[in-house]
Amino acid sequence: MTMNQHYPVRYQFTEADGIRVFYREAGAPSNPTLLLLHGFASSSHQFRELIPLLADKFHLVAPDLPGFGFTEVPTERNYRYTFDAFGETLTAFVDALGLERYALYVFDYGAPAGLRLALNYPERVTGLVSQNGNAYLEGLGDAWAPIRAYWDTPSAENRQLVHDAVLNLEGLRWQYLHGVKNPERVAPETWQLDALLLERPGNKEIQLDLFLDYANNLKRYPDFQAFFRQRQLPSLIIWGEHDPFFIPPGAHAYQRDNPNAVVELLDTGHFALETHVEQIASRIREVIGGEKR
Repeated sequence: MTMNQHYPVRYQFTEADGIRVFYREAGAPSNPTLLLLHGFASSSHQFRELIPLLADKFHLVAPDLPGFGFTEVPTERNYRYTFDAFGETLTAFVDALGLERYALYVFDYGAPAGLRLALNYPERVTGLVSQNGNAYLEGLGDAWAPIRAYWDTPSAENRQLVHDAVLNLEGLRWQYLHGVKNPERVAPETWQLDALLLERPGNKEIQLDLFLDYANNLKRYPDFQAFFRQRQLPSLIIWGEHDPFFIPPGAHAYQRDNPNAVVELLDTGHFALETHVEQIASRIREVIGGEKR
């Protein structure tokens, strides 16, 4: 990338699945498309530093999932906040934009959402970047304990325990900083923005519904793994190794279904882009973009 070249980011909305989907876009549409799918509790904002580093090589598209960021869901849409619904919304989104071929960058919630899209349109996917995007049972860490208890007994008490542990400023701050060697690299507006958007009317109930529905993702893991085996895509599995939610065995497991997958562990936590964006961008260019090291 030429250092003095500027690739502006476009901030836009499109109508898809009865929803006004917000997305960030950069790079020439004639370039290979990289679809960037965020996780909890963030939004396309998490890709704000990655996008300019790749915009000379890729056409980058980063939507906000329903319930996150700046995507707007009309009340009359009666949207059910599930990962199946996310997969259908993403399918409608790529159709609305006319995206017929794309590599996927999946992180956290973006993995089960994006892999459902991949199952709907397997022939369209040209590559995979999984950054702490889990698809294997062995990838679930101990931090899931209160949510697992909620899965087993979805009582009001367990729902409140998850609420109190996660859906507040301190809980979000912990997710960004846990396992980070250099916390001064993490911009505080990250968890502050997430916390602010959580305070929208009804949003915490949406998040609690999604925590409960996450159990259904585990049932889809065999389907996702079959997709990896069948397609054998160029794959970069790049992982913050101190992530308490998605642990390194989940990264290594990708090679069971795609022996050619490149697996790398980074000395950081869950939100690896906050501390290692340059390294991740470089490896995407090499593994997905085909550039020589």
